[in-house]
Amino acid sequence: MSWRDLLHLALRSITAHRLRSMLTLGGIAVGIAAVILLTSLGEGLHRFVLREFGQFGTNVIEVAPGREGARGGPPGLPSSARELTLDDAAALARLPHVIHVSGNVSGNAEVRANGRVRRTTVLAVGSGMQDIYAMRVRIGRFLPPDDSDSARAFVVLGAKLKRELFDAGNALGARVQIGDERYRVIGIMEEKGQFLGFDLDDTAFIPTARGMALFKRDGLMEIGLSYDENVPAARVVDQVKRSLMARHGREDFTVRTQEDMLATLSNILGILTAAVGALGGISLLVGGVGIATIMTIAVTERTSEIGLLVALGARRRTILGLFLGEAVVLAAAGGLAGLAAGMGLAQSIGLLLPNLPVSTPWAFVLAAESMAVLIGLLAGILPASRAARLNPVEALHAE
Repeated sequence: MSWRDLLHLALRSITAHRLRSMLTLGGIAVGIAAVILLTSLGEGLHRFVLREFGQFGTNVIEVAPGREGARGGPPGLPSSARELTLDDAAALARLPHVIHVSGNVSGNAEVRANGRVRRTTVLAVGSGMQDIYAMRVRIGRFLPPDDSDSARAFVVLGAKLKRELFDAGNALGARVQIGDERYRVIGIMEEKGQFLGFDLDDTAFIPTARGMALFKRDGLMEIGLSYDENVPAARVVDQVKRSLMARHGREDFTVRTQEDMLATLSNILGILTAAVGALGGISLLVGGVGIATIMTIAVTERTSEIGLLVALGARRRTILGLFLGEAVVLAAAGGLAGLAAGMGLAQSIGLLLPNLPVSTPWAFVLAAESMAVLIGLLAGILPASRAARLNPVEALHAE
């Protein structure tokens, strides 16, 4: 019997029991739709986070106090390690291929101006911060490169913070009180939006030295620097480590490149996407059980038909292929229906949430459909084997 005849018989059997076939097909379709929807959301989240993270450039290196590893905890936590200083930042600025350097300190403080008060984030940074992290001033200018011993009381406001304090009025030249000191507004930043839950637009930027005094810190929380894009990151990292080790006497700091952070983040999100897809795959197993159940019932109902086919000369492998073909066709059709439903739902969510770039990877599409066919094949083996082993004489007298 040719494969065309087998396919014709399988389709005829499926259409002869439409309701049962549709229910079985629906089980697979729901599983595939769940896999496609969840992986689309996971991939969309993956791309969204990497896009948000990547908007701050790729030629960035961050140095944090404390060493990660067996002898040190996460950088930034209190430890006996030597803190990073403004002098360390100045030393890094003199290294070859380093373009901009910023010693950073952050905290929360009340910002008062125009008769209004807002408690928000205050970032104490160097003059090179906007160039390191690809941020731009919309009106005015950014913090000037003052000496740390004589840093002037200037502040640059985020777009949202400016609106909260001054509405649509002009804020340049206005006085803003942060802590116990008064600062003069010299610039308004372009809108940058939120980054991993941190609102950069609701932020005040002040000189590093004044921020250290405001938050009563003796050291920096981190040093950020940008380097020449034509130079390998590893070379700059090696220079940074040599410079700081010469100053500190040991490696009591952690150096992270933007490439390292993006790679780590990408791996984490990739694992998350795969895990979410695996959860959706549980529904496929349920669909597979449904196919096995339906095919077992079909063998029982069609015992006499099987006996007649064997009596007419059909080989046992033909009977096996017939029932396996039915299972595979059911699973494949359910898979296609699930693909259409899952991708449709994913695109609908993308329209409702335009900021989330929902994406359906074709690799997952092919894997999901292949999985559906495989599950159909595995689920049909036992019932098909049972059908192929039936005694033709007993099968003909089954009714």
